[in-house]
Amino acid sequence: VQLQAFGGGLVQPGGFLRLSCAASGSIFKISVMGWLRQAPEKERELVAVISEAGSENYSDSVRGRFTISRDYARNMVYLQMNSLTPEDTAVYYCSAVEQGRDGTLTPYWGQGTLVTVSS
Repeated sequence: VQLQAFGGGLVQPGGFLRLSCAASGSIFKISVMGWLRQAPEKERELVAVISEAGSENYSDSVRGRFTISRDYARNMVYLQMNSLTPEDTAVYYCSAVEQGRDGTLTPYWGQGTLVTVSS
């Protein structure tokens, strides 16, 4: 499974961005999809996840500002980020957990996309 994230860039504080991520390759079934981020000199942080059933979970730092969504048919996941602050500056990575035919769960991560919030 390959994951390609795009949509990052430079945005002013208070602005918004929408990240997209496409999963491709030999995929049997994607269960959970999500986004993580890593700011300079900080540990990677789980930002948001969405289950196969559509249940969403967010980190406290983004809840109410970010919204995760998913296109099941196209194996894509999105992250709408509103009211951005400089503290949201980070490389954002999308992730997916594939469920194999035998039920095995395998996590994948893609190359990140940089989001910079600055005036």
